[in-house]
Amino acid sequence: MEPPVLRVSKLTKTFGEVNSVDGVSFAIKKGEILGLLGANGAGKTTAINMVLGIITPTAGRVEVFGEDLHASRVELLRRMNFCSTYTQLPGNLRVWQNLNVFGKLYRVRHLKERIDQVLEMLEISHLKNRVSGELSAGESTRLNLCKALLNKPNLLLLDEPTASLDPDIADKVRKVVRRSRDDEGSTILYTSHNMRDVEEVCDRVVFMHKGRILFVGTPGETLQHFKEESLEEVFIRVARSGEIESDKAGKEAGE
Repeated sequence: MEPPVLRVSKLTKTFGEVNSVDGVSFAIKKGEILGLLGANGAGKTTAINMVLGIITPTAGRVEVFGEDLHASRVELLRRMNFCSTYTQLPGNLRVWQNLNVFGKLYRVRHLKERIDQVLEMLEISHLKNRVSGELSAGESTRLNLCKALLNKPNLLLLDEPTASLDPDIADKVRKVVRRSRDDEGSTILYTSHNMRDVEEVCDRVVFMHKGRILFVGTPGETLQHFKEESLEEVFIRVARSGEIESDKAGKEAGE
């Protein structure tokens, strides 16, 4: 049986006396888009940083493509990529230069053609020769997405990819994310505070609160479990009360 593309087991990160991530376990199957949800401070970004190897877990294990991340980080990261609204590419380089640098780091074949392709996908081909530091927030977000798609990653981590986008561009980004999964075979871990993103894009969701998993299931199962009519109402309820169901808390997803 093929192992999950990503499995985190009892993942824990402690800062002083605070458990930012507290014994979290979940798995993502090949070709799945999994939403990692929760209010600010839930532990989502810390969990993603541990999956990327940027932060060392206090306890627990991360496996990517069936291999231990700590033991094979460089090789595994070449098959992954990451985008966050809150990170910026070097502002003194032109758009094409930034993508060229990252494309070489990822050893992308036919790099010039791939750069043109991702710029067209995100509808920013006209910005190819612009200095990156002169881009608007929305344009910078789309450039970051271009970087994340360059190497056709087997595992793509997206942290708030539509946060600074207007509704029209956000809709186009959601279509690009689904296309990355459907046409290029990416498996995707997706965080967002935009519940429309989650409803349209994600196959399953993991709700986190104060470092712990509250619930795992499809968007429909989540609505049924919390007896709400929309994921936005579920999100507000979790953020305000942190309600937890004992039979779901901490249960490993994707098995």
